[in-house]
Amino acid sequence: MISKRHLLGALAASPFAASLAWAQPTWPNKPLRILVGFPAGSTPDLMARALSEGLARLLGQTVVVDNKPGASGNIAADQLAKATDEHTLGVLINGNLTVAKLLNPATPFDPARDFAPISLLGTAPLVLTAAGSAVGSTPAELLQWARSLGDKGNYGTPGNGTVGHLGMELLKSKTGIAAVHVPFPGNPQVANALLAGQIQLSLLPPAIAMPHVKAGKLKAIGISSPARSSLVPDMPTLREAGVSGTDLEIWTALVGPASLPKPAIARLAAAIAEVMHQPDTQARVLAAGWQAVGSAPEGLSQRMKADTTVLSEIITTRGIKADS
Repeated sequence: MISKRHLLGALAASPFAASLAWAQPTWPNKPLRILVGFPAGSTPDLMARALSEGLARLLGQTVVVDNKPGASGNIAADQLAKATDEHTLGVLINGNLTVAKLLNPATPFDPARDFAPISLLGTAPLVLTAAGSAVGSTPAELLQWARSLGDKGNYGTPGNGTVGHLGMELLKSKTGIAAVHVPFPGNPQVANALLAGQIQLSLLPPAIAMPHVKAGKLKAIGISSPARSSLVPDMPTLREAGVSGTDLEIWTALVGPASLPKPAIARLAAAIAEVMHQPDTQARVLAAGWQAVGSAPEGLSQRMKADTTVLSEIITTRGIKADS
């Protein structure tokens, strides 16, 4: 008969025991790398850096932000989708995590299949902004003016397939506005075109729109979020102006590769919630133009699905494709 001592010794030396030990290591057991699809100083980069310091403290490991700019964040997203390292994560934007493949079938990753949602980090509404020459002072008057332009009016965005583009097409489908799309390299150039009267409308981040609105050079019609925002607390929503079905925000989120183990996801989400609710982090995120969130993985997953549903309809009906 095999003694209990010999049996335990045999089990300890077995391949099964080795695989069990490998499957349950202390995580994280080496530095974490956060991929960001935009250059240093961009809002996703600022969010990642605001998050990294707190994560390093709570998880007891160095957290390195690794910028991989290009293709509206899709280069970093593709690298993350292909990562086999449990210590590689990514701060991505809603375009990467929702409709990337619908906008460009050649996109080498599938947002619904290749990522493990961890936490929604920050959100911001878009401000429906009009040129200073717009006729009217109330949201209703300004919307009527925008409709009166017909297809003689233009609206600007930072490119085909961006949230600003999809949001304006969604707005057009609900309001009767018929302005024609004019793409620009980025939102600062869009704002300059509005100021110069080259275009008449745009959906802009508050940090870009509001300084010009407060200076009386542009007019704000309303924000695209379902409720008023701490970023622009006095600004009414488009819902309040009687426009329904156009709720849309820009957001950033932390995700991992689909293979990231559930215990690691849970630990990260708990740490992020703690970091994002600290007053200094909230102040830093607000200064970068975001409302700090820190959601459960399920909350991010639901947001990804909801935005994909809304935006995929606009992409399909309007035949929208991303910039090549």
